[in-house]
Amino acid sequence: MKLGYVILYVPDVPATVAFYEKAFGLQRRFLHESNTYAEMETGATALAFAAETMADLNGLTVRFHRPKEVAAAVEVALVTPDVEGAFQRSVQAGASPVQPPKQKPWGQTVAYVRDLDGVLVELCSPMSA
Repeated sequence: MKLGYVILYVPDVPATVAFYEKAFGLQRRFLHESNTYAEMETGATALAFAAETMADLNGLTVRFHRPKEVAAAVEVALVTPDVEGAFQRSVQAGASPVQPPKQKPWGQTVAYVRDLDGVLVELCSPMSA
Protein backbone atom coordinates (compact mmCIF):
# COMPACT_ATOMS: atom_id res chain seq x y z
CA MET A 1 0.00 0.00 0.00
CA LYS A 2 1.20 3.54 -0.73
CA LEU A 3 -0.37 6.97 -0.56
CA GLY A 4 -1.36 7.98 -4.07
CA TYR A 5 -3.56 11.06 -3.70
CA VAL A 6 -4.80 13.57 -1.18
CA ILE A 7 -8.07 14.96 -2.53
CA LEU A 8 -9.65 18.12 -1.15
CA TYR A 9 -13.28 18.86 -2.00
CA VAL A 10 -13.53 22.54 -2.92
CA PRO A 11 -16.25 24.90 -4.19
CA ASP A 12 -14.33 26.06 -7.29
CA VAL A 13 -11.63 23.74 -8.64
CA PRO A 14 -10.08 26.17 -11.21
CA ALA A 15 -9.92 28.98 -8.62
CA THR A 16 -8.25 26.68 -6.09
CA VAL A 17 -5.73 25.50 -8.69
CA ALA A 18 -4.90 29.11 -9.62
CA PHE A 19 -4.50 29.96 -5.92
CA TYR A 20 -2.10 27.06 -5.26
CA GLU A 21 -0.08 28.05 -8.32
CA LYS A 22 0.21 31.67 -7.18
CA ALA A 23 0.44 31.17 -3.40
CA PHE A 24 2.69 28.12 -3.25
CA GLY A 25 4.33 27.93 -6.67
CA LEU A 26 2.88 24.48 -7.42
CA GLN A 27 2.38 23.47 -11.03
CA ARG A 28 -0.84 22.12 -12.45
CA ARG A 29 -0.55 18.50 -13.58
CA PHE A 30 -4.08 18.12 -14.86
CA LEU A 31 -7.41 19.99 -14.91
CA HIS A 32 -10.34 18.02 -16.32
CA GLU A 33 -12.37 19.85 -18.96
CA SER A 34 -15.42 19.63 -16.66
CA ASN A 35 -13.55 21.78 -14.10
CA THR A 36 -14.56 19.27 -11.39
CA TYR A 37 -11.16 17.61 -10.83
CA ALA A 38 -7.52 18.69 -10.92
CA GLU A 39 -4.11 17.49 -9.78
CA MET A 40 -1.01 19.46 -8.83
CA GLU A 41 2.63 18.40 -9.28
CA THR A 42 3.77 17.63 -5.75
CA GLY A 43 6.09 14.64 -6.08
CA ALA A 44 5.17 11.00 -5.63
CA THR A 45 1.82 11.76 -3.96
CA ALA A 46 -0.58 13.98 -5.89
CA LEU A 47 -2.46 16.84 -4.28
CA ALA A 48 -5.83 16.87 -6.02
CA PHE A 49 -8.97 18.98 -5.90
CA ALA A 50 -12.48 17.75 -6.62
CA ALA A 51 -15.64 19.82 -6.85
CA GLU A 52 -17.83 19.63 -3.75
CA THR A 53 -20.58 18.19 -5.95
CA MET A 54 -18.33 15.17 -6.52
CA ALA A 55 -18.62 14.17 -2.85
CA ASP A 56 -22.36 13.64 -3.29
CA LEU A 57 -21.85 11.85 -6.62
CA ASN A 58 -19.42 9.52 -4.81
CA GLY A 59 -22.04 8.85 -2.13
CA LEU A 60 -20.08 10.66 0.60
CA THR A 61 -21.31 12.80 3.44
CA VAL A 62 -18.60 15.27 4.44
CA ARG A 63 -18.13 18.62 6.17
CA PHE A 64 -16.69 21.03 3.64
CA HIS A 65 -13.90 23.45 4.50
CA ARG A 66 -15.01 27.04 4.96
CA PRO A 67 -12.71 30.01 5.59
CA LYS A 68 -14.93 31.56 8.28
CA GLU A 69 -15.22 28.32 10.29
CA VAL A 70 -12.68 26.63 12.54
CA ALA A 71 -10.22 24.65 10.42
CA ALA A 72 -10.87 20.93 10.08
CA ALA A 73 -8.52 18.54 11.89
CA VAL A 74 -6.38 17.98 8.79
CA GLU A 75 -3.57 19.88 7.13
CA VAL A 76 -1.65 19.86 3.87
CA ALA A 77 2.08 20.08 4.56
CA LEU A 78 4.29 21.64 1.87
CA VAL A 79 8.05 21.29 2.32
CA THR A 80 10.36 24.14 1.33
CA PRO A 81 13.85 25.32 2.28
CA ASP A 82 12.49 28.92 2.48
CA VAL A 83 9.59 28.83 4.94
CA GLU A 84 9.70 32.60 5.57
CA GLY A 85 9.57 33.38 1.84
CA ALA A 86 6.79 30.83 1.27
CA PHE A 87 4.79 32.26 4.16
CA GLN A 88 5.08 35.83 2.83
CA ARG A 89 4.30 34.81 -0.77
CA SER A 90 1.23 32.81 0.26
CA VAL A 91 -0.17 35.63 2.43
CA GLN A 92 0.41 38.15 -0.39
CA ALA A 93 -1.52 35.77 -2.69
CA GLY A 94 -4.51 35.72 -0.32
CA ALA A 95 -3.78 32.98 2.22
CA SER A 96 -4.84 33.77 5.77
CA PRO A 97 -1.90 33.77 8.19
CA VAL A 98 -2.34 31.41 11.15
CA GLN A 99 1.15 31.16 12.67
CA PRO A 100 4.33 32.84 11.38
CA PRO A 101 7.48 30.77 10.90
CA LYS A 102 8.88 29.31 14.11
CA GLN A 103 11.82 27.06 14.83
CA LYS A 104 10.64 23.80 16.43
CA PRO A 105 12.70 21.99 19.13
CA TRP A 106 13.60 19.27 16.58
CA GLY A 107 15.17 21.87 14.26
CA GLN A 108 12.43 22.23 11.66
CA THR A 109 10.99 25.65 10.75
CA VAL A 110 7.19 25.60 10.51
CA ALA A 111 4.48 28.14 9.62
CA TYR A 112 0.75 27.83 9.05
CA VAL A 113 -1.71 29.54 6.71
CA ARG A 114 -5.22 28.78 5.52
CA ASP A 115 -5.95 28.63 1.81
CA LEU A 116 -8.83 30.42 0.10
CA ASP A 117 -11.18 27.55 0.99
CA GLY A 118 -10.16 27.45 4.66
CA VAL A 119 -7.85 24.42 4.45
CA LEU A 120 -4.96 24.52 6.92
CA VAL A 121 -1.60 24.48 5.10
CA GLU A 122 1.67 23.84 6.92
CA LEU A 123 4.79 25.32 5.35
CA CYS A 124 7.83 23.52 6.71
CA SER A 125 11.51 23.02 6.14
CA PRO A 126 12.77 19.53 5.33
CA MET A 127 13.38 17.24 8.28
CA SER A 128 17.02 16.49 8.99
CA ALA A 129 17.97 12.82 8.92
